[in-house]
Amino acid sequence: MTDEIDDTAQDDTAQADWFGPDAATFGDRVAAARDAAGMTQEVLARRLGVRLKTLQSWENDLSEPRANRLSMLAGLLNVSMMWMINGEGEGLDGADGAGVLPADAAELLSEMRGLRVELSQSAKHVARLEKRLRAMLMETTDV
Repeated sequence: MTDEIDDTAQDDTAQADWFGPDAATFGDRVAAARDAAGMTQEVLARRLGVRLKTLQSWENDLSEPRANRLSMLAGLLNVSMMWMINGEGEGLDGADGAGVLPADAAELLSEMRGLRVELSQSAKHVARLEKRLRAMLMETTDV
């Protein structure tokens, strides 16, 4: 029983900034700020002068914008550039009042982000293999 109480006390004291570097990625902060600003991905991409796919890759942590786009992005979303980069400074306070995370939540979020990146890379690898296979099949039918 005391172990359960100790675990609960640890969970209550383990606080993390929802959009801080341990809980959220750059892409998470972009998506949250865009949602808070009431913009769709299409609208924000158009306002930034980038392709939708570019914005989606930022939100999925596959790439990051250059400094000039980052400055525009922060301005359009009414947050600071530092908040976009590392979660510190003027930005959003939390997601739907969820400012306190259980102790293991940051670890789970990190693992999930890793898996998301891994899956994306695996999908690209499969696409490259498929392209090579199609090229090989085309060569055999031409002979």
